[in-house]
Amino acid sequence: MSNGRSLLQQEQWRIIDQSSLGPMFGALESFAMDDTLCTSVGAGNSDPTARSWVHHDTIVLGIQDTKLPLLQEALDDLEQQGLNYIVRNSGGLAVVLDSGVLNLSLIFPDTEKGIDINRGYDAMLQLVQEMFKDFSVTIEAKEIIHSYCPGSYDLSISDQKFAGISQRRIRNGVAVQIYLCVNGSGSERANRIKQLYHLGLARQSTKFVFPDIKPEVMASLSELLQVELSIQDVMLRFLTTLKSFSKDIYSQNLQEDELILYQNYYQRVVERNEKVLYNK
Repeated sequence: MSNGRSLLQQEQWRIIDQSSLGPMFGALESFAMDDTLCTSVGAGNSDPTARSWVHHDTIVLGIQDTKLPLLQEALDDLEQQGLNYIVRNSGGLAVVLDSGVLNLSLIFPDTEKGIDINRGYDAMLQLVQEMFKDFSVTIEAKEIIHSYCPGSYDLSISDQKFAGISQRRIRNGVAVQIYLCVNGSGSERANRIKQLYHLGLARQSTKFVFPDIKPEVMASLSELLQVELSIQDVMLRFLTTLKSFSKDIYSQNLQEDELILYQNYYQRVVERNEKVLYNK
């Protein structure tokens, strides 16, 4: 894990906390934020940056999910449940975001040799392990096959998944992103995605492989640790842990030049989202 440690150990960490902006803060804004920060950090105009964010009642689809044979029926069902949905610009499949899910992004400059893709994942794994080291549990990174959006860096305790990690690389910047199911029911979230695939596939054949979801393999940290955690509790653990890897952490919102970048990236993700969803 020494490689992961070296990525976490930065002279300074810039913090952008968007975990309490509320329901009006949309997921597309988050993807534009991370693209902006990748560009800024990659150009050397910003220190490495850690961003925290929460989105309410949102299903984030992967590109492959838009290939579901009966996608519209599945999307109509989400709307009837009062859920928002968007298609993300990084890899992976559908995930659930709600008020009990904390998302964290670590944005690093890519080095001349390039940050090995596993090195970014290892840094996030180590961060989460450190955040919860006072609990006598083992946090593992391995694929939980019957979870939603399964991947080799699913984070689990006793084979129950509570987090998934993805990466985005743009303009010499690397964003390593994680969703942490902090509280609420992991199996209920899994049931939502199971229903999405049930309606979207409707037993029709497709060349794409979608997860065979078994809700019992997913849980929240509150369920797994048997203690009621809030988003604020985990935010405190996050900031305290990050500070232990750095000489200084400081809070700073987007600067003037970054705001211009952000507007461009936001327009781009909105247009791309509409194109993928509606101009099939």
